[in-house]
Order: sequence, then C-alpha cells, then structure tokens
Amino acid sequence: MAAPDPTPGTAPAAPKSAPQKAMDKLGLVRSIDLALHLPMRYEDETRITPITALRDGQQAQVEGVVSACEVQVRSRRQLVVHLHDDADGSNDSDSPLVLRFLNFYPSQQKALAVGQRVRARGEARGGFFGLEMVHPVVKAVAADTPLPMALTPVYPTSAQLPQAYLRKAVAAGLARADLSELLPPGAVPAGMVPLREALNYLHHPPPSVSLAALEDRSHPAWQRLKFEELLAQQLSQLQAKRERELQRAPPFALTPGGLQDRLLGALPFTLTEAQRRVGSEIAHDLQRAVPMHRLLQGDVGSGKTVVAALAAAIAMQQGWQCALMAPTEILAEQHLRKLVGWLAPLGITVAWLSGSRKGKGRKKMLEQVASGEAALVVGTHAVIQDQVQFARLGLAIIDEQHRFGVQQRLALRAKLGAQSDTGGKLAANGIEPHTLMMSATPIPRTLAMTLFADLDVSTIDELPPGRTPVVTKLFADSKRDAVIARIRDEVAQRRQVYWVCPLIEESEALDLRNATETHAQLCEALPGQTVGLLHGRMPAADKAAAMALFTAGEMGVLVATTVIEVGVDVPNASLMVIEHAERFGLSQLHQLRGRVGRGAAASVCVLLYSAPLSVTAKARLKAMLETADGFEIARRDLEIRGPGEFMGARQSGAPLLRFADLVLDEALVHQARAAALVLLNNHPQAADAHVARWLGTRADYMKA
Repeated sequence: MAAPDPTPGTAPAAPKSAPQKAMDKLGLVRSIDLALHLPMRYEDETRITPITALRDGQQAQVEGVVSACEVQVRSRRQLVVHLHDDADGSNDSDSPLVLRFLNFYPSQQKALAVGQRVRARGEARGGFFGLEMVHPVVKAVAADTPLPMALTPVYPTSAQLPQAYLRKAVAAGLARADLSELLPPGAVPAGMVPLREALNYLHHPPPSVSLAALEDRSHPAWQRLKFEELLAQQLSQLQAKRERELQRAPPFALTPGGLQDRLLGALPFTLTEAQRRVGSEIAHDLQRAVPMHRLLQGDVGSGKTVVAALAAAIAMQQGWQCALMAPTEILAEQHLRKLVGWLAPLGITVAWLSGSRKGKGRKKMLEQVASGEAALVVGTHAVIQDQVQFARLGLAIIDEQHRFGVQQRLALRAKLGAQSDTGGKLAANGIEPHTLMMSATPIPRTLAMTLFADLDVSTIDELPPGRTPVVTKLFADSKRDAVIARIRDEVAQRRQVYWVCPLIEESEALDLRNATETHAQLCEALPGQTVGLLHGRMPAADKAAAMALFTAGEMGVLVATTVIEVGVDVPNASLMVIEHAERFGLSQLHQLRGRVGRGAAASVCVLLYSAPLSVTAKARLKAMLETADGFEIARRDLEIRGPGEFMGARQSGAPLLRFADLVLDEALVHQARAAALVLLNNHPQAADAHVARWLGTRADYMKA
C-alpha cells in the first residue's frame, strides 16, 4: 500500500526500517497490539550456574572470563572460546567450558577477546576436551551486572525482527498501552486478576512461577486474557447480528397454493419431520423485512437441497430472483440437475453460470439474469463476477459456505446489495437479500456459540427413510488385492464403486499412488468393466461426461479425487474405497463415506492406509470406525484440529482466537456470552471500547 501524500508544508515521513516493516506485517501497530503480543516461551536468566557445577545435558546460564579465543580449522572453520569461572582460572581444576561457534562473524571474535567477562546460556554437552556449549547465547557483562528479576520472554517473530528489538518494543508498548478496566463492576467473573496485572505477569513472570501453568495456559493470568478475548469475540458477533436487524430486506408472504405448495405436491418423496421444522424456521425469517442470516446444517444425505428449493420457491412466488452458489462445478451441477428436475415442470427458468461456460450460451444466461427472466441462478463463484447483474435478487443460498474465503463471502454480500431496478446499481433504499448458508459439516456446540454467534442455526437431525447404514472397514495397503476382489463382487451384482485417491500426479514429497495409475491398474484387474477417471484438472466437458455415465449406471467403477466429496448422489453406489485414508481430514473422510448408502443395498466404506501412522491420523481413523454420526465426527474433528483448521477459510486472514481454546475453555465461553449480553443491553459504550481494544478492524471478519 502506497504511503499517503504528505500534508502541504510538512516533511515526508521517514522510510521505515526493516524491523518496523516486520512489526507492521505482524500487526504490531498500536501500543495495545504490542501489549497483547504474548511470549511463546521463556528463558531463565535469573540465576548463574558455576562452570564447575555443570552437568552433561543441562540447560544453564554461566558467567566467566574468557581465557582463550581462537579460530580453529578442522572439518570447517570454527571459533573456539575457553571460559573460566574467574579471571585467572584458579578454580578450574580440570578444564574450562568450551564455547564453540560453527558460524561466526569477526565482530563476535572481537567481543569474546581474552579477559572479557561474559554470560553464556545453552545446553552443556560432553565433548572430547570436556563440557562445551555449541552456539550459546552470549553477552558481555561487568562483574557487578545484576541478574534479571523475571524470566526472559521469547516472542513470536520473523527473521527481520530480532528478539532484542522486539522485547524493547513490547516493553515500551506495554508501558504506554491504556489497560484501564473498561468493563463495569460485575462483568468480569469473580476472582480474576486485573488486566494490567495479568499482562505484566505474562510478559515478565517471576522465576518461581510454574512453567507448566504458563505453557498449558491454566494460570490465572491466562484465564483473564482468554476471558477478555472471548468477550470481544462474543460482542463482535452479537453486534453484527443486531446491526443486521437494522437493515431492510424484501418480506415474502406465504401464498397458499403458491409455488412452494406446488413444489411440495410434485416431489416424489415426503419430507422428514426435521426438514419440515427447519423449512418453517426459514419461512418465518423470509416473512420478515429484516435480512435472514441463517445456517442450514445437516449430516451428509439429510436433504438440505430440497429445503433450500422450498425457500427459493417462496421468494420466486413473490417475483424475486434467487441465486445458489457452490464451491465446485460438480457440486453446482448436482444442484442444477435436481433443481431443474423439480422446478422446470412448474415453469421456473433456471440459469447456469460457471467459469467453463463461455460464448453465446453464457451471454444468453447473463441476459436472462439481468432481465429477471431467470428466476433461479445456479453456479460456482462465477455468480459473483462483475458481469453478472441481477434484476431483483431476493435470496442468496451459499452451499458448503466454509469452503469460500472470507473475502469471497464479503464480496458476495457487497455485490448482492448492489442492485436496483435499473440494472444492478446500488438501490437507494438499501434493500439487501436474505442469505441462507448450508453446510454438511455440522458445527460443534462451542463453535456455534462463538464463531457463529451472529447466525441463526437450523439443524436437520434426521436422515430420510431408506438410507442404509454404511459399514466402515480399515485395511492396510497390503490388502489391496482383497479390496479389488470385493469390487469384482460388487460390479458383478450390477452395483457401483467409488475409488478415491488423494493425488493425480507423482510427487517426490508424497509417495502416493495417483489417480491415473490406479485407474490403469483397475482397468487391468477388471476386464470387461467400464472404469472411469475423474479429477480436478480434466476439462469440464470430460468431467461432466464421466459423471453422467456413472450416474446413469453405465460405469461400474469411478476412480476420482476429492472432487466427488460433496453433492454426488448415485443410489446404486454401494462401495467406497478411500486410498491413503491417513492423508485425509476427518470431515473429508465422513463426507466421502456419505457418497454411499444412498440406496437399498448394504454399503461399505473401505479405508486403505499406509504405515506408519501419525498420532493424528490414528485418531481420525479411530473416529471413523467408532461413529457415523456427523455431529460426533465434528466434535472429534474440532478436538483433533482446533477451530482454525476446522472452519478453514472462515478465519483466513484473521486469527480470531489467539489465546482461548474452544475445546478446553467452554466454561469461559459461557461466561463471556452472558457478560456480552449484559454489556450490549446496559453498557453499549463499554462494549464498543472493548471490541476496539481487542479486535480493531479484524471485527469485520467476524461478520463474514
């Protein structure tokens, strides 16, 4: 970003040094940012261990006088320094401590001249000539230099930002920062220490502190910091929800006998009670003149698409358009086929927009969208491109919303508000469409209370009748031939099989079989059977052709990458083989397992793995064997990966929770939520100040 022009009559700002630029990159701009930049570990420089008392393997700090300093050439040049407890070495009956530097500068050699008193800190190791420290931390001192009274903090940093520079900056920021208590009496749970006391303690803990309590963040000072952070997060989310209540959206009245009732009557199946319940929750939101901001979550195969179609029917009945955006073309095409099958017979025009659609066909679709002829628009991120203009967009549906980046969702919301009856320019009345987000990755309770506190959540907690339980089996890769024999049995009974691979080309870093190689092997092992191949780098037409053959039952086996993770619905598929299952995430494994068990045939998911397994991989595979419940899978996934990875792109660009752990700190989450409601209702100024202190501009990411 270019620097702003200087004010007339003033000198331009001096260019920033490399450390200053590095601090900006780390977000260390305000004094409060520095105060909240907490150590990742500590070093104990508060005590001196006599050189004669050192033991092999001991981490220690020593002080002594240099008795020899020379450059030696062995296998390589190195600086070797001899250090004694005192100036003449009279207390050293055996040998001095050797300080060995394999990489050094001439300035270091000068600083370690004979007679110089220094302190050295590192690990003592037994060497050929006695104990030595390799590349210790060394600094020159006087004989009467006092020892620090607190542990020395080690901060997260970068190569351009030395610890010494950062320590001074943090200490200055901590001294300058306004750490006065912003919260009214009673808002902070009883027994918690004041904020400034907590921060001073964490930056400079005394030597007597329990390092375990600091490292596992159970110390009372950490509890105060985590409560403050969770409170800011809760306040930001609840403020976003209240701000949305002030916005305007088109209210959609329910019309008896209208498009929704006609669609219900035309469906070849009956809705479950859970689908009816969440459908009523959505319909209630759509009747209000306030933008809906609802998450529809349900396990794999629970029937979210038809609920979304019924919501779209309510809006379209009133003459408004709807848009459905999915993260991949395969998933978007799956939605398209279903929605066209349900809605086209009822007279609804559905437009298809994707990156692969070019030429006259795309131009025609854009015209249909801009004129309002297309009541429903289905596509990928192409839906939010600049050329796409809606006539009257009333409802936006985002499937697998967590797979879109924060910036994409913010851009989508900004685009959806930029419309009017004159071709897509911002409407003067500020009307904003309703938003329905869908996810087949259920949100664990603690995440629903925190990162999604600004959302209303509807949950389909029931599977449609006719779904058969999927048996999950775990096999080592050495059992590959037995798995292929099982595939022969399945296709002989005219059932279909998925074989999922994690890569599509050879990689020196990951010794995995790729999809192309596996496809060739299965073609050879299954003569007379049609074995298809599907991966993300294929042209869109080839992908569509492969899926069409598999969906029609003309292909017995489909070898694919994770492009079939979501959205693919082939009831005749009864066997899912996931190769190198240890390389997949838990929610991804569960999504892939959900591609089978959609028909009447007994279904199996085979997890092929290669040893050795990491601790995390073992935990994932164990969870897959023990449960098929999506909510339990999500809970375990949160435990294994943590909230940042679990929610993926929702947190991209914004480390929303740096200190609190949503698994371990659930009690603090409840306390923060209760305090946030009280602050918003009774102390709104204190709430605003608290959010500004903790989040600054990052509060915007909470609203995505």
